Amino acid sequence: MKIKIGLLRVLTLKDGKPDHFHHENVIESNFPDLKVVSRSIEDQYEGIYDEETEKKAIPKIIELGKKMGKEDIEALIVDCAADPGVGELRKIVKIPVIGAGSSSASLALAYGSRIATMGIRGDAPKIMKKVLGRHLVCAVKPGGVKTALDLMTEEGKKNSIIAVTDLYKENIDVIALACTGYAALGIDSELEKAAGVPVVNALVAAGLFAWYRTMKKNSSVKYFQ
Repeated sequence: MKIKIGLLRVLTLKDGKPDHFHHENVIESNFPDLKVVSRSIEDQYEGIYDEETEKKAIPKIIELGKKMGKEDIEALIVDCAADPGVGELRKIVKIPVIGAGSSSASLALAYGSRIATMGIRGDAPKIMKKVLGRHLVCAVKPGGVKTALDLMTEEGKKNSIIAVTDLYKENIDVIALACTGYAALGIDSELEKAAGVPVVNALVAAGLFAWYRTMKKNSSVKYFQ
């Protein structure tokens, strides 16, 4: 029996969106034990891309998160690398609340001590800075990208690959993606080839932590007890 978790989207979705908008597919394909229930906040058609849109989204995230916390789910992922509303929701709901940004940063630390981030802002999200601390070497942003929607264009993908090409000069060990807009683009391997180091997909990282938390609770396997 699959374990049901929630995915709280900060990008308002319309019906008929192509597959790379459906992040639940990314989690379910990587973690077959999980069944994902996806919900989106309202009136946020470009998602979160700066402080103003983040501030606007947080009350909506908290409200939707409270509702989802009452559903039949065992964990909740906030699908944004800034982890908006995560701290607040952890004080309200009774299930684990997992942020994509802190997940990406935490998993990156398992790869090495010199870490770069790549997102849609000029700097790494505050939560990722907090987790990485002195291990954060640099942050890069693809040219011509303002919102997560820009990543989904051919130009956005191309510029993302270009952005990581020179990171070898920084002697980094790993790149932690700082935007979940990369989640289903299918360019992780191209980014790794261009940069010459592993790349941590923020949504997959969040899925990993959700899988671990829920499997540990539900498993009868000895090493999870």
